[in-house]
Amino acid sequence: MKYPKEYLDEIKTRLKVSTVVSKTISLKKRGKEFIGLSPFKNEKTPSFTVNDEKEFYHCFATSEHGNIFDFVMKTQNFKFGEAVKHLAQLAGMQPYMFSKEDEEREKKWKNYQLIFNQYVDFYHNQLLKNENYSIARDYLKNRSLTIEEVKKFKIGYVEKNPIFFEKLKKNYSERTLVETGLFYLDEKKNMYVERFRGRLIFPINNISGQPIALGGRIVENLEYLAKYINSPETNFFQKRSNLYNLDIARKLSNKIDHIYLVEGYMDVVGLSKNGIDNVVANLGTSLTDKQILILNQFFDDIIICFDGDESGYKAALRAAENSIKELKPEKQISFLFLPNNEDPDSYVNKNGKSNFIDFTKRNKLSIHQFIFSHYKKRTENNPSSLAIFEKKLRDISNTIKDDFIKKYVLEYFLEKIAELTPHSNQNKKKFFAKITKSLDTTKKHFNDTQSLTGVELKEFSLIYLVINNLNLIQANLHLIENIKLFTEVNKKIFKSITEKLSVKEQISVEDLNLDSQFLEKINKFAPIKYILKNQADNDQKIIELLEDISRDLMNYDLEFRIQELESKFSMDMSETTFNELKELKKKQNIN
Repeated sequence: MKYPKEYLDEIKTRLKVSTVVSKTISLKKRGKEFIGLSPFKNEKTPSFTVNDEKEFYHCFATSEHGNIFDFVMKTQNFKFGEAVKHLAQLAGMQPYMFSKEDEEREKKWKNYQLIFNQYVDFYHNQLLKNENYSIARDYLKNRSLTIEEVKKFKIGYVEKNPIFFEKLKKNYSERTLVETGLFYLDEKKNMYVERFRGRLIFPINNISGQPIALGGRIVENLEYLAKYINSPETNFFQKRSNLYNLDIARKLSNKIDHIYLVEGYMDVVGLSKNGIDNVVANLGTSLTDKQILILNQFFDDIIICFDGDESGYKAALRAAENSIKELKPEKQISFLFLPNNEDPDSYVNKNGKSNFIDFTKRNKLSIHQFIFSHYKKRTENNPSSLAIFEKKLRDISNTIKDDFIKKYVLEYFLEKIAELTPHSNQNKKKFFAKITKSLDTTKKHFNDTQSLTGVELKEFSLIYLVINNLNLIQANLHLIENIKLFTEVNKKIFKSITEKLSVKEQISVEDLNLDSQFLEKINKFAPIKYILKNQADNDQKIIELLEDISRDLMNYDLEFRIQELESKFSMDMSETTFNELKELKKKQNIN
């Protein structure tokens, strides 16, 4: 038997060609395409291209060309059926079994599809053409929506006393119609009722663009009716696995790396009207793992932007705690909080696209920053409260599936907690542990040195050691050539000293032309002078001390760069940043 076209199409729409190909070869972005070395021929210059927009790959070296099914069959020696199973699993879909039940399901799906298409088309056309639908048109006009938005999203209106059930009943059984969720039996009146009567309807499409459910909104302020309702779950629609407007938004993933996730249909329509089409809405439920995984297949940064009221904030918190477990090194999840009582639709209509984008850039919070900020506000400055606070953050971190992200999110939380409790960290190992031990005798200078940083004192020790051992250092100049200093004045003076030492002629301290005040400062504050008192004629010991200082300054540089990268990683969570961080920490451990 053949696989149904709809099943194969859904696999193709869920998986980018670059996603499938990159599991076999390394790809680099070049314009709208990706390039890499051919998997079909040994080559040094890349001739293999992938185009996600056109859904194909092409190898200029061998003329191989095809879609994701072709690629898997040719690179893994799979038969077509094996390739379909492999890719369905990668796309998070159930395997197609070809049983009698599957045949029956396929038949039901075709009927389901036909009914939904007829239903959506009928009420969409009625909204456009029927003069009796003025109440719905006035509502849309008041919401600043034009006919362009109505057509783009195929918005419809179901009248209060519809009779479309009777029309459909001529071609489909009552059971089939009820199974769509569009109708239900009113047992008191013993009649079938249209679920969305008296409402605007927003078609919810599957990833291939076929309507599979509806969202409905009342156009009159009737307190006894829910403002929004959605289709019930059916054999072909599960709220947790679908997103409104994903079929349109996913097509932008080749040009845009981020997607806005909002609460309502009108938010999607309002943003789209203002030129922001990279937006989807969840369907009246808490954000699910499945929805995050689906969005991660297409976009690198999910920006969750719920309404700027208390219920919107609570929904955002639930979304954060639920979605952080799906965080990955190459993906980001951010939160955007609008001013109070604003929603994305109202905000963008008042302020426009540019302002909304600028507001996003200035105000979006990474998921771990939002979670920390939320629980910090609810923490009191006492041991019990802080203990509960830390336990909560550890529990949240432990839900993260990716071990690397789990490690760094937990470190971020613990470092931020440490900032709240500085006294509990006084016994923490200091960076310059080796030197601190040897500086016990300098305690009498404590007050004088409070204005000096640890690295300045380290640099003073280096310069003191050099100018008091010029001949030895000149003979071993290679030991100081690559030492990096951080204080501008010390850096400038040290560079001048090394340049004069490289001349190869014997020089004295006077030849260095050092400022007398600087010399006085070095002689007063350089901690190493107490060690050198007993080692003045021990060249080997002096070399060892020089190597110790060099290593400590190198570690200071590593620590500084690691802090920068950790700060960057906490913001972007990118794989590149993580790999750089990992390499630096490896060097730090070696040193």
